[in-house]
Amino acid sequence: MHPRVLVVDDDPDILDAICDILGSEGYDVVRAKHGVEALERTRSLAGIPIIVISAEGNPARAASVHARRYLAKPFDIDVLLSQVADVADHPDSPGAGAASP
Repeated sequence: MHPRVLVVDDDPDILDAICDILGSEGYDVVRAKHGVEALERTRSLAGIPIIVISAEGNPARAASVHARRYLAKPFDIDVLLSQVADVADHPDSPGAGAASP
């Protein structure tokens, strides 16, 4: 089984889709509808690898929260799975990388 991942999105359809995709790949998925709920679920983001997926098109903002990866919406599912697998397999690797479809 893959590690636990927390998926946060304010769009319920996107949240469901990402959770379904990751769940079908064997990840233990925890969901949150917004950042406050995510913080309540984790109590701390320290040490948790972050991948930001955003339509905003601002990788610098992702870097500001120390995200390890940034994906622009719309994103390719295979790219998402690759990025999540990489971060899950190497949770302590430093550095952020950008990927887009």
